[in-house]
Amino acid sequence: MGIAERKGRERAEREQRITAAARLIAESEGWSAVTIRRLAEEIEYSQPVLYSHFENRDAIVAAIAVQGFGELAAALREAVLGSTNHWKALESVAMAYLAFAREHPALYEAMFTLPTGLRFAEADTKPELKDAFMALAAAVGPARADVEVATETFWAALHGLADLERSGRIRQGAREARVRLVISCLVEP
Repeated sequence: MGIAERKGRERAEREQRITAAARLIAESEGWSAVTIRRLAEEIEYSQPVLYSHFENRDAIVAAIAVQGFGELAAALREAVLGSTNHWKALESVAMAYLAFAREHPALYEAMFTLPTGLRFAEADTKPELKDAFMALAAAVGPARADVEVATETFWAALHGLADLERSGRIRQGAREARVRLVISCLVEP
């Protein structure tokens, strides 16, 4: 292995340590506890080392959000496997999406609430974001001629449900009925 390859690998490992520490802190104490100073202490690097990898805290949050979109895409693709029909595929994807938001609250917050500078539906959109959209579109696709608009609407509905559930503003026991209603609006007669 050459020096450049080794340095590149070491850099990637440091970045992974930084984002992993940030995720752990955010999950246990919330994003307000994630600071450059705190991360430097946690992983035993100086603050300048962290700044050599990430411009600021928002850049760390963005890197974590990108990881989250990759994880979400994988969860959505997994949810479709074994679905016997289109309705079941949509239902499985919707439930997987809501479960992801519930099981990873800090990660979901990084993906959708905190400032990241990530761009959606643009030429420079990160592949992980596109992958998450395409995982939803694959489930929506067979039902609609207007796949992009339908997928955006499905995503918006799921995101709204996830946020309302996470904040405790809607009844937890009605999730399946709400998902069925959203799907019935998506599937063209």
